[in-house]
Amino acid sequence: MAVKKAQMMPTFIYDGVDRKGVKIKGELPARNMALAKVTLRKQGINIKTIREKKKNIFEGLMKKKVSTLDITIFTRQLATMMKAGVPLVQSFEIVAEGLDNPSMREVVLGIKGEVEGGNTFAGALKKYPQHFDRLFCSLVESGEQSGALETMLDRVAIYKEKSELLKQKIKKAMKYPIAVIVVAIIVTIILMVKVVPVFQDLFSSFGADLPAFTQMVVNMSKWMQTYWFILILGIGVAITAFLETKKRSKKFRDFLDKAALKAPIFGDLVYKAIIARYSRTLATTFAAGVPLIDALESTAGATNNVVYEEAVMKIRDDVATGQQLQFAMRLTNKFPSMAIQMVAIGEESGSLDTMLDKVATHFENEVDNAVDGLTSMMEPLIMAVLGVLVGGLVIAMYLPIFQLGSVV
Repeated sequence: MAVKKAQMMPTFIYDGVDRKGVKIKGELPARNMALAKVTLRKQGINIKTIREKKKNIFEGLMKKKVSTLDITIFTRQLATMMKAGVPLVQSFEIVAEGLDNPSMREVVLGIKGEVEGGNTFAGALKKYPQHFDRLFCSLVESGEQSGALETMLDRVAIYKEKSELLKQKIKKAMKYPIAVIVVAIIVTIILMVKVVPVFQDLFSSFGADLPAFTQMVVNMSKWMQTYWFILILGIGVAITAFLETKKRSKKFRDFLDKAALKAPIFGDLVYKAIIARYSRTLATTFAAGVPLIDALESTAGATNNVVYEEAVMKIRDDVATGQQLQFAMRLTNKFPSMAIQMVAIGEESGSLDTMLDKVATHFENEVDNAVDGLTSMMEPLIMAVLGVLVGGLVIAMYLPIFQLGSVV
C-alpha cells in the first residue's frame, strides 16, 4: 500500500514570498496539502496560493522513465553534496534542480518531502522500491545508524558507478552484432521485395529453365511479396511472446540464465561479469558493516543469474552453520580458483572486503578485455555473414545471365 501511495503522490503548485521578500513560484510533491504547507513554511516561504496540479491523462505515456543511470548520477551528486557539508534536505533541492529527467526530479522531491515529514532517508527510499532495491536501502540505513551517511553514500555511489560501467560493457558487446543482424535482415527483405522482381521480369523473357538456386530465391521473393505482412506480424508476435514469457515465467528466465552461461561466444563474458558483480557487491556490503550472512543474501539477488543466485544462497547457508566463506565457495564449483584464493587470504588477514574489491577489479578488467576481443572477433565474422548473404543473392540473380552468355 505504501508503494502505491508513493507512486500516486500528488504535486502542489504554490505561489508565495520567501524570507527576503522575493516572490517565488514552484511545484512540490507531498502526500497531502497540509503536509505541503508545513514543508513550505519550514523553508521560510509565506504561501499566498497553493493548489493541486491536475494530472494529464497522457503524462504517464509521455514521461521519461527513471533509469539506473539516473539513480547512479543522483547517488554520486548526493554523496558529493554531503561530503561538502551541505545538509541532507538542502542537498535534495540542489540535486533535483540539476536533474534533466523530470521523472527522477519528481522522485528526489518526493524523497525530500518524506524526510522533511519526519521519515528517515532509508525509509523514504523504501517508498520507491522500483528504483531503489533492498541492497541500496540497507546500505543507506547502515550509514544512518552508524552516523556516517556521507561515507556510506560515497561507497554506494562507487558501487553503482562500477555496476553501471560493467552493464554498459556487456551492452556494448551485444549491441554491435544485434545491430548488424537487424540491418542485414532489413537489407535482405528490401532486395527480395524490390530488386529480385526486376530480375524476375528479365528472366521470364529468356524462355529457359532457371538454375535451381535462382529459382529458390525467386520463389522466396514471390512469397515475401505476397505475404510480407505475415512475415512482419510473425516477427512482432515472436518478439512479444518472448518478452512476455520472460516477464511472466520464472522457469523460462531460469532457462535463459543457464543458457547464457553455456553460450559458445558470450558465455565466458557473462561468467566473468557475474563474478565481478558478486565480488563488488559483497565487498561493498561487508565494508559497510553488514553481517556476512545478510551481505550474502543481498549479493545473491545482485548476481542477476539464477545459477549463481542459488549458489550464493547455498554459501550463505553454509556460512550460517560456521563454515568459512572460502570453503563454502569451493563446494559450489561455480567460482574461479583465483577468487577463492583471494577470499582465503582476506579471511586469514582480516581484510576480506579489500580482497573482494581486488577480485572485482580484476574481473571487471577481464570483462573489458573480453568485450574488446569479442568486438574484434565479431567484425570479420559479421562481414563474412553479410558477404555470404548479399553475395548469395547477387550470384543467384546473375547465374542465368552467365548461363545465357555461355550458350551464345
